[in-house]
Amino acid sequence: MGTRINKYLSEVGYCSRRGADRLIEQSKVKINGKIASLGDQVEENDQVTVDGKNIKPHHDFVYMALNKPVGITSTTDQSIKGNIVDFMNYPRRIFHIGRLDKDSEGLILMTNDGDIVNEILRSENAHEKEYIVEVNDTLSDDFISKMAAGVPILNTVTKPCIVEKLSSNQFKIILTEGMNRQIRRMCEYFDYHVTNLKRVRIMNIKLDVPLGKYRHLTPQELDTLMNLIKK
Repeated sequence: MGTRINKYLSEVGYCSRRGADRLIEQSKVKINGKIASLGDQVEENDQVTVDGKNIKPHHDFVYMALNKPVGITSTTDQSIKGNIVDFMNYPRRIFHIGRLDKDSEGLILMTNDGDIVNEILRSENAHEKEYIVEVNDTLSDDFISKMAAGVPILNTVTKPCIVEKLSSNQFKIILTEGMNRQIRRMCEYFDYHVTNLKRVRIMNIKLDVPLGKYRHLTPQELDTLMNLIKK
């Protein structure tokens, strides 16, 4: 029984399934010398190449928590200045799980396990992400309750979430979805401007390293994470 080519590339730690689909669509992937198509199967002794480079299976996966600074872009495209891969300068090929926009700081998970990316990002799994947000004006109780109830942005309404006021201009928010610049757009809907946004937790992983530093997940964290995503 073969493995779909996009799943194969994620399982060997080359990229996520979405990233594999893009490479396949760009005709950069070959199976036994033949350009691969979406849905092609890889058998046990097949030779898979990407841009002519032989891809060999390995299961020596790494899982890391990075405290991303403002100004670093969540992309593996090394032609983009300030990309997260060059910033970390890790000796092996890794990629980010989800995104944290350039203007935001805080926790982002990095790995070479492509399968875990899909499980964590799948919206129906409703995995929690927690943020501390500062805005440019005094927060009203009305703002807090309306943010929690759901906000119309990007032609939809955000899911109900947990919002807690921490000070006159700072609040905590826990989301289970990840729209593009979601928190900033939600605040802008109520005429607030975000001045600082920090992600402090993804599921069971908490931010506990200095800005710009990273650490490997502990075995206990990884066990809990895998149970949460049922990997």
